[in-house]
Amino acid sequence: MEVILLERVEKLGQMGEVVRVKDGFARNFLLPRKKALRATDANRKRFENERADLELHNLQLKSEAEQIAKRMTGVSVVVVRQAGDTGQLYGSVSNRDVSEALIEAGYKVDRRQVVLDTPIKTLGVHAVRVNLHPEVAITVGVNVARSAAEAQAQASSGVAFVEKDLEVEEDDDEDAED
Repeated sequence: MEVILLERVEKLGQMGEVVRVKDGFARNFLLPRKKALRATDANRKRFENERADLELHNLQLKSEAEQIAKRMTGVSVVVVRQAGDTGQLYGSVSNRDVSEALIEAGYKVDRRQVVLDTPIKTLGVHAVRVNLHPEVAITVGVNVARSAAEAQAQASSGVAFVEKDLEVEEDDDEDAED
């Protein structure tokens, strides 16, 4: 199916381009979210008539997103989860968890704006991309820890603390006494 993009869509094209996409992608994602129109003659004329308004609206949204990005520069949030001795989480941290942590920190972020290639399944500080606008993205630090105290220690060192690390330090102390 051919569609006219109403905004920039990552890995697909810019506003105003006519692109060919699979029918399901158009019906289930692009059209319901008002990111595209079917590429019919009537819609092409409609788009050309509304193009200036759409570009103006897009510029306003982009400038708002850039202002939010400036405020969010260097933001790091803490997510407390249970984990095993090796640092493996019992569950995982998803985009919903990251967006909820950002909302608690005072930023309005939808879960669909948080981009995780794979869920976070280990303790530590992870870099997560947040798309505030199709043309504006920032990186947020997500500190996954077992407790708030552990999160502070991880934030200062940048390394996750695992039980094995503690055992190695204790073994070194015993060797020094011998």
